[in-house]
Parts: sequence; C-alpha cells; structure tokens
Amino acid sequence: MKGRGKSYRDAVGKVDRNRKYNLQEGVQLVKEAAPAKFDETVELAVRLGVDPRQADQNVRGAVVLPHGTGKTVRVLAFAKGEKEKEAQGAGADVVGGEDLIKKIREGWLDFDKVVATPDMMGAVGKIGKILGPRGLMPNPKVGTVTAEIGRAVREIKAGKLEFRVDKAGIIHLPIGKVSFNQDRLFENASAVLATLVRSKPASAKGNYIRGVALCTTMGPGIKVDPSQLRTMAT
Repeated sequence: MKGRGKSYRDAVGKVDRNRKYNLQEGVQLVKEAAPAKFDETVELAVRLGVDPRQADQNVRGAVVLPHGTGKTVRVLAFAKGEKEKEAQGAGADVVGGEDLIKKIREGWLDFDKVVATPDMMGAVGKIGKILGPRGLMPNPKVGTVTAEIGRAVREIKAGKLEFRVDKAGIIHLPIGKVSFNQDRLFENASAVLATLVRSKPASAKGNYIRGVALCTTMGPGIKVDPSQLRTMAT
C-alpha cells in the first residue's frame, strides 16, 4: 500500500479482506469505505463461469436500474419523420439523420448513448467504425435498435445499462453514487444480479456466479458472497 494516502489506508482498514459479505453488508460497507471527498461512483463486478471465447457463452444484454446511475446521460437518436418527434418527446438530447452522421465523421462525439430506428441502420452503419470501438453502436439485442424509439430513450434516461462479459469472464457496471442511500444501491445491485442470473447461457456448466465485488471509484474492493445470489432470477 506504499504511496497510498491516509484516507485510502483508513478505508482499507474497514474491510476484512478474508471475509465475503452478504449483499446488504457489502452495500453498507462500500459507502462507509469510500475515501474520496467527491461523490464517487459505486461499481459492481461479477465474475461468471463462462468461456467468452464461445459464441454461445458471450453473455450480453441490458438492465434498467430502478434508481438510475446518478449520472446524466446524453442520448443521440437516429430517426426521421414521426419517429424523430417521438424521440424528441421522450427526452433525446440530439435527434437527426445524415446530418448527424456527417457531424460524427468530422469528430463530434458529445453523447453517451445512441439509439436508432431500424430504417436508419443502413445509414448508421457508415459510421460503425467510429461508434463500434467506443461501445456506442446501436444493437437490436440490447434494445437500442427499435421502432419503439421513445421507449428506448426513456429507459436509457431512467438508468438502462448495457452489459457484456469481457475476455476474463467479468462484467463491470456502475450501480449508483456514494450519495445514494443503502436501499437504492442494494436495489440497483439486485436488479443487475437478477438479470445476470436470468441471462445464464444453457451451455454454461458448474457455478455460474463465481465472484462478486463492490468498490467505489477510489475505494478498496469488497467481496460479496455469491452463494446467496444464485437463486435471484424471478
């Protein structure tokens, strides 16, 4: 822990590294052990018993957090005609078509999420090499390519997050801010975990939820006992 500040060392001292906490305890402790003076993001990491190299075990999807992430999300919507009005009415920050594609090609990326109607995807595909590497390319599998464009915008604004297992078999997601009360963080974490349990691939063998941890932006990791989480799908 050489080079760490006193606040971080104090935070680490509150965590028993040899213990796996239940989810309620973990959420309480992650708030108590947050060392920074700013409102840190609380993050959840889940290690899954899958092989991401296998196409049928590449866990991917989306979840709507009951209490959002605490972050304002700028949504860009590719739509035209009545669907353009629908997206605007739902709260999309920017709505358009070819004009936005040109703007993005010129380097504009002042947005956090992208949604599109199916008829716009031919045009959006032209900037796939820009959006794709940044995780911004609309995808029907996670509901960001849809005729229900207004609903998609509202869900993202309300706290919908996309997830995808990484090469190490881990999914990382923000579940709120340290300023959230314990119940809100617990309910957000529970929503993520229940969604992941329901997303278990049929080909996954053995323990599916193998490890769970909570942390804040600057704080220490807190291990959560995964045994209580394996029956969360409802």
